[in-house]
Amino acid sequence: MAKNPMQRKAQNSFLLGMLVTLLITGMIIAFLVIQLTQLTKDQKKLQGNMRSVFVVSQDIASGENVTVEKINLKSVDITTVPSNVLTAEALEGITNVVDENGNLIKIIDVVAKINLKQGTVLTSDMVAEAGELAADLRTQEYNMIMLPSQINTDKYVDIRLRLPNGKDYIVVSHKKVTVPEIDGAPSLNTISVNMDETETLTLSCAIVESYKIKGSILYASQYIEPGLQAAATPTYIPDDETLNLISRDPNCVAEAKQALFKRNNDAANKGAVRNPINNGIRDNSEQEIENSVAGLEAELQKAQEERQKYLESLGGVY
Repeated sequence: MAKNPMQRKAQNSFLLGMLVTLLITGMIIAFLVIQLTQLTKDQKKLQGNMRSVFVVSQDIASGENVTVEKINLKSVDITTVPSNVLTAEALEGITNVVDENGNLIKIIDVVAKINLKQGTVLTSDMVAEAGELAADLRTQEYNMIMLPSQINTDKYVDIRLRLPNGKDYIVVSHKKVTVPEIDGAPSLNTISVNMDETETLTLSCAIVESYKIKGSILYASQYIEPGLQAAATPTYIPDDETLNLISRDPNCVAEAKQALFKRNNDAANKGAVRNPINNGIRDNSEQEIENSVAGLEAELQKAQEERQKYLESLGGVY
């Protein structure tokens, strides 16, 4: 039966519509396939960039050990963090950080070089490998050292000896300070520091010599940012009697002895250090002594008054 023109036109329109629909559907499918393929590639690339990094979960002070309680492992895209980010793989070279099941274990071989706030992503320049705890390390308490007015626990200082003639020597360096509390209030003039045997004997000698040389003073000089500032090199050399004692003392570690004796064996350096001290012990005139003592007493009194004001400003009357 022959189709009339209207039927043929409708059939052709239907076929054309079907063709157009198929073409559009094919294009959509092709586009989706391309998108899915690209998405798969991006996901694989992202997975390849993912690394486990350490994020600080609670504030860590400069000099404190980094432990499992203070950090979390987090997977991040390595391209979104600094190039020196501290990955689990990098830290494994210093200390074991995960067990066989991938769980964090206690980290005790690295310390924070700077103050770290919660949420900080650790980088390699934020931590340092901690040396083994020396067998001769002891906590020593001192109350004859003039303190900065705003010294607090966990600050780092050099302890220095200043002579009345202006000569100034570093006795021990880069010491973390603890300010003890007395009757619930921070001490005005007492600090505790960890010292090895050589440092203890050296500082003891400096203390005695500061008593012998009227007008001299032992004082603490505070670091601004101890995590970034390297420890100063001690310049003070104790007297021969103390040096002989250190050389015979089995509690003094070899490295500390060698560092001290290296300074001592430099004849020119030893003379430059010891001569002003020895001269100060025996050659001060009576007037010079009186002037130095008067100035020193005024300086000590002023320093203690300033520290008293600082402690009162923290919220308590001490």
